[in-house]
Amino acid sequence: MPEELIEAGAPRPSHELRVPAALVATAEHGLTSGGTPRKRVLVIGGGMAGLVAAYELMRQGHEPVVLEAQQRVGGRVLTLRDFAPGLYAEAGAMRIPRVHDLTLAYCERFGLTLRPFVMGNPNTLAYIQGVRTTVRELNDNPGVIDFELAEHERGRTYEDLWRTATQEIHDLYAQEGEAALDRICAEYDRYSIRGFLRERGFSEGAIELYGVMSFRESNLNAAVIEQFREIVGRAFEDMQEIEGGTDRLPTAFYRELRNHIRFGHEVTAIEQNDNSVTLHVRTASGRTTLTGDYAICTIPFSVLRDVETRPAFSRRKQRAIRELNYNASTKILFQVRRPFWEQTEGIVGGTTVTDLPIRRICYPSHGAHDEERSVLLASYTWGQDALRWGAMSPQKRVEQALEDVAKIHPEIHDHFEFGVTHAWYDDPYAAGAFALFEPHQQTSLHDAIIAPEGRVHFAGEHCSLWHAWIEGALESGLKAAQAIHEAA
Repeated sequence: MPEELIEAGAPRPSHELRVPAALVATAEHGLTSGGTPRKRVLVIGGGMAGLVAAYELMRQGHEPVVLEAQQRVGGRVLTLRDFAPGLYAEAGAMRIPRVHDLTLAYCERFGLTLRPFVMGNPNTLAYIQGVRTTVRELNDNPGVIDFELAEHERGRTYEDLWRTATQEIHDLYAQEGEAALDRICAEYDRYSIRGFLRERGFSEGAIELYGVMSFRESNLNAAVIEQFREIVGRAFEDMQEIEGGTDRLPTAFYRELRNHIRFGHEVTAIEQNDNSVTLHVRTASGRTTLTGDYAICTIPFSVLRDVETRPAFSRRKQRAIRELNYNASTKILFQVRRPFWEQTEGIVGGTTVTDLPIRRICYPSHGAHDEERSVLLASYTWGQDALRWGAMSPQKRVEQALEDVAKIHPEIHDHFEFGVTHAWYDDPYAAGAFALFEPHQQTSLHDAIIAPEGRVHFAGEHCSLWHAWIEGALESGLKAAQAIHEAA
């Protein structure tokens, strides 16, 4: 077992935003005692939230029934294996921060091996305004690319500017820990990223610099507190990846739950009374119904909008379902005959930043053993950038991305074999990559998002403040399972 897992139970440094230790302990010890007699729980969706909820309920003697519309488990954990033998790539979740104790705890429980995921690498490239340079050179000489910065901004990196702008957030959290989060939300929930930067005196050039270099230019209208949470939560430090593919985690849950999962079962309506919940389900062989004592709905709200509820959910829940913002994400992956970037540029892991439509190129942190071929994440986009790619045919995406990559790595034409793409907004079972609050949405929607409706509880990354992370899905799934376990 990797060292980072051996140390998972060690005392935590002060002032780190993490899932409560008692919840993390569920992975080892199960749900807390006090549960009432056996319940039949219908779980809508076989993503990470649904799997962990069903698994822990099963461990306590309850009867979970997971209804998954697709032919696989994992949801937005999707490992693609349509490559040469031994190669794979992640269409969805691909990394785990060291501070995500809950995710690491389940990796440990199932004996999954982790290895470092390389985030920062000074050898990676920047291709902006037609200028090709390395990240190291750009950090040493930020003026090599002209963003028409104000006098006081010149010669400073985007990270330096951002750190100055958010210093009070760092200081407040360092002093008060999680107690500061409510104050931070109350003060800053009204700001978008763009609005916050303007309020902090950023010039338009500095906003552009920050947007391009942080890969958030297409999400500058998102709530800035989403980023604050990742700052204080240290979400991008010391990343890990699951050796063999992220789908090994949902597969491990599946092996324990296989007799409790029904594939090809798409829920079309949720009906409940004071004593039970009935789900109306569409299958390849027709329509059926299933009845249980409770239900846990883990599908994204973007998909739940098409599910009928009888009686109707409360007005505040319906509003949350309608208004919660989901972000788009599209990935374009290339199989190449050899990882030429390692020989020509000395790049192993990390990300190249561009202002081209592909936005960023992510390099594998580890090569496949005994395999010269490799898979390059040629384009990873969010927001409007991702929607633009999603509007193209898969073949067009690959062709256009190849043109962009060739501007940075001309060798790609000599080594490219084929491309594979996935656009999450076009995925009918996801309708978006992850929840991403707009300004005011945490204040106005979060309580309604997580609140149960009668005998129907809710889980998924959108029901946590860890949006876009496996950690959030697991946390919310455990909370829903615990609530049902303890229900009278």
